[in-house]
Amino acid sequence: MAKTTAPTNKHSRLIETAAKLAHEQGFKQTTLADIARESGVPLGNVYYYFKTKEALGEAVIDKLASAGQMLRAMWDASPDPKSRLEAFIQMSIDNRDSLARSGCPIGTLCAELHKEGGPLAQDAAKLFAELLKWLEAQFRLIGRRGESRDLAVHLLSALEGASLLAHTFHSTRYVEREAERLKNWIRSL
Repeated sequence: MAKTTAPTNKHSRLIETAAKLAHEQGFKQTTLADIARESGVPLGNVYYYFKTKEALGEAVIDKLASAGQMLRAMWDASPDPKSRLEAFIQMSIDNRDSLARSGCPIGTLCAELHKEGGPLAQDAAKLFAELLKWLEAQFRLIGRRGESRDLAVHLLSALEGASLLAHTFHSTRYVEREAERLKNWIRSL
């Protein structure tokens, strides 16, 4: 049986830094040297933890997946599916400054990776797939069984579109306005 160890501080710093830089400047444009410099880990040590940039990309995707699972678990603590959906929407409002500055971390990563395709792009797509599955479950709980998938796609598409516009025009108002419309829509269901 393989021995598993907890990530070291350097390991965690590399992943955190890679996620931050990929969000701010793009995964492709971010080099291992950039990550090493920004994290304070010597470049030679980066290769000890991650043999390739793709391996580091997998770790970033895993980090985003874990963060998404934790958020959904937190939202699931609410007994009402409408409040869960509103909490999901509120996350965009809470992160509006970051969205206007750099876009959605998951959306920008998926868009960039899918231009070239491959296993990393397929892994990144799972981030949205899991979120859509959770959103769909909330709409089913509200009683919208037959249209739950379409409603989930609509909600995610609206927020991703608002995020893209906020980033394009460097203005939080796109996120704020769309999020409020979506909250009102959820309340009316």
